Amino acid sequence: MTNKQGLWVGLIAVVCLAIAALVFVLLQQRSQLNEMQQLSEQNKEELAEEYNELSIQYEGYKKTIKNDSLIAKLEAEQLKVQQLEAELKKTKSTDAKRIGELKKELDTLRKILREYVQQIDSLNRVNQQLTAENQQIRGRYQEASQTVSQLTEEKEKLTETVQLASKLDAGNIVVTGLTNKNKATDKIKKMVQIRVSFVINKNITAVPGEKTIYIRIQKPDDEVLTKSRSNTFVFEDKEINYSSKRTIEYGGEEFPMEIYWPIEEYLAPGTYRVDIFADGNVIGRKSFKLEN
Repeated sequence: MTNKQGLWVGLIAVVCLAIAALVFVLLQQRSQLNEMQQLSEQNKEELAEEYNELSIQYEGYKKTIKNDSLIAKLEAEQLKVQQLEAELKKTKSTDAKRIGELKKELDTLRKILREYVQQIDSLNRVNQQLTAENQQIRGRYQEASQTVSQLTEEKEKLTETVQLASKLDAGNIVVTGLTNKNKATDKIKKMVQIRVSFVINKNITAVPGEKTIYIRIQKPDDEVLTKSRSNTFVFEDKEINYSSKRTIEYGGEEFPMEIYWPIEEYLAPGTYRVDIFADGNVIGRKSFKLEN
């Protein structure tokens, strides 16, 4: 072999080695790219699972509360989660920047959920307290109702409403007959009006604002005292008569009040009953006797 031939052989060998080295490097890079792509896909899938899990958590907490305002806020945040989850599915796994941004968005939504959970826990504690108070009211009412042999369907519905009512609660109910000199009496012939006094108890969960309080006085024969048959309000999807009403501005604090019934008709002696309503609920009731 001549020197020239040997030189060509050497050059060819060098070129082959360079090509082999380049192929090796390219294969390594391709392998690394595949691994990175697989890792990006995995990260995207894990992030999608976290979004789905967060959406489920929002749905679960919505079912544990009855506060319409808080439910609306949870629904709004859940919608954001679902929208971002949908965007994530459309985002390419190679778009590391956007996936990183979506991960930060997820952390923010988790923080918001934790804040709502604290509010829910606070509301649950208040509801537990109200439930205990309502149980006491039910107990007192059941003791009184043991002396009654039969109740009409309307009374049964009112009883159920009393048991379930939780927004407002009337306590310290006192019914007093008054003379023309504004003195208390239980004699019908001396009365010119009936005064119903009570206290709307403190309730920080009630929606503040203007409240119309109705009283409904029933005679011993269950007839309702009313000045006009057009004096009605809606209760359990039907209109019923009321005796008197008063509109107040309620701010959540204890509110003492009085409502009067001027006597302009014959009242027979016997046991009467007054029911107090607000926001479509029975919030209190009291039986009283009138004598000749």
